[in-house]
Amino acid sequence: MWLFENLDWISLALRWFHVITAIAWIGSSFYFIALDYGLKRPPGIPKELLGEQWSVHGGGFYHIQKYKVAPSHMPQNLVWYKYESYFTWISGFALLAMVYYLGADSLLVDPNVNPISKETAIVTSLIFIIGGWIAYDLMCRSPIGKNPIILGAALLVFIVIAAILASSVFSGRAALLHVGVITASIMTGNVFFIIIPNQKKVVKDLLNQKQPSPHLGLQAKQRSTHNNYLTLPVVLVMISNHYPILFGHQYIWLVTLFLFVIGAIIRHFFNAHHQGLHGVQILWQWPLAFTLAIFLLAFLYHRPEISNLSHEHSVSEDQAFAIVSERCVVCHAQKPQHPDHDAPPLDIRLDNKKYLKRHADAVFSQAVLSNAMPPANETLMTEEERKQLGSWIQQLP
Repeated sequence: MWLFENLDWISLALRWFHVITAIAWIGSSFYFIALDYGLKRPPGIPKELLGEQWSVHGGGFYHIQKYKVAPSHMPQNLVWYKYESYFTWISGFALLAMVYYLGADSLLVDPNVNPISKETAIVTSLIFIIGGWIAYDLMCRSPIGKNPIILGAALLVFIVIAAILASSVFSGRAALLHVGVITASIMTGNVFFIIIPNQKKVVKDLLNQKQPSPHLGLQAKQRSTHNNYLTLPVVLVMISNHYPILFGHQYIWLVTLFLFVIGAIIRHFFNAHHQGLHGVQILWQWPLAFTLAIFLLAFLYHRPEISNLSHEHSVSEDQAFAIVSERCVVCHAQKPQHPDHDAPPLDIRLDNKKYLKRHADAVFSQAVLSNAMPPANETLMTEEERKQLGSWIQQLP
């Protein structure tokens, strides 16, 4: 079938399109948040204006004004910012379907985590995405939605719960990615269901010469602020599938908590800076984020069951190569035996001892520090074999 014969090319095109639209969305989002926080009210400014900002870029000066609610009449040329968000989500979901749904047996399902069918896993994935938006939206509309601090804390708890549930259903790689998918779906849902509809209601009121409700703008700003603070964590979580040290940890929920808190703190620094805050108000974010990052790295690297391997086992090169030959070479050979690969993944060959030594660090990361490889443990590598591999690699000069 043409589709399956050209999956790599389609995936490349989709991934590039996804990156382009995501950059466009993040760029416009960050700009308008910076603009919002940087507004000033100089003497003599009209009362209908919330504030204004002068800026310089590319050799030109810009004078931007923001209304408290809306101008008295509909502007002739009104620019909308929405398609960046829509196409980011559409291309991202297409990638999810192409990579994780089509490859559900090896990437979405891990029998060691939950021995479910690939059909059940795909349906569960969709339930996670749709249910995530519904739960978040109800939370925002509930009484706690009136308090930004309580709502922010509740949102963080919700994301951690999502990580716990995902890691009990999917493979580690897919679980952490689904935290990102749920969060990104919430962000696009905010644009599609709240921000743009509210803006359209304001435009409709202006065309009918009615005074728009201030509530519409406040609700849209609340969701836009959430999107702003979620952006940095979700970008890292989305690329986490390349780093087994993140998704391969047994406490994915704790990794998620650290990543989202650190990302939000860094984002808060920029927001505070845009507000023109000084002193301690912009001096605490980076030291705290750096400290939390050090704690996270220490937590990820300090694995007693791994660090003591070289003392528990004495493994020869022949033993290590025998394990790899049986469990890994089906894919990582010059001519792979696996039906899904025409060439060794990432051009990593393990079909002789020279190549095994060359790629020992990758083997340690993928098959010892985590269970990322073999995918879904297709070749049934045992925990004892992983320990033996780790012991041999740690003994290498």
